[in-house]
Amino acid sequence: MILLTSFAEAEGILLSGGIGVIRTDTLYGIVARAQNQSAVERVYALKSRDEKKSPIVLVSSIDQLFDAVDTPAVVASYWPGKVSIVLPSVDAPVWIRRDNHSVAYRLPHDSALQNLLNITGPLIAPSANPEGKKPASSIDEAVAYFGDEVDFYVDGGT
Repeated sequence: MILLTSFAEAEGILLSGGIGVIRTDTLYGIVARAQNQSAVERVYALKSRDEKKSPIVLVSSIDQLFDAVDTPAVVASYWPGKVSIVLPSVDAPVWIRRDNHSVAYRLPHDSALQNLLNITGPLIAPSANPEGKKPASSIDEAVAYFGDEVDFYVDGGT
């Protein structure tokens, strides 16, 4: 287990296909590059996540969406922040949209996380917990769930 002190330290790990636990605007999530199918599948296996559920995708701008937006001004009025916007999807990779034919996107408010997303591209970020368990509200709780099964943790407080 590697405990990192910043998102910047996670860049190389994510770019090389790693997965980790970070705090987002709403909760701790297990992150992986959305374009990396094997990393996404690793997150699903680790969480025992329902294969039919699509993950939330964090983006740094509307330009990072897999899918076209008919009303970008409306979307931009909600972001950045804690609001996820669900869009019909035909262009997202099948390992992202799954059986839903839609994707939930969020542009986080945290500027350091936005910088990470600028470098890595979109990240999936389902909650940091095994399916059916309470989401981790601290790094200690995430470590208790996943131990050395993830490549890194970034402690963002409670």
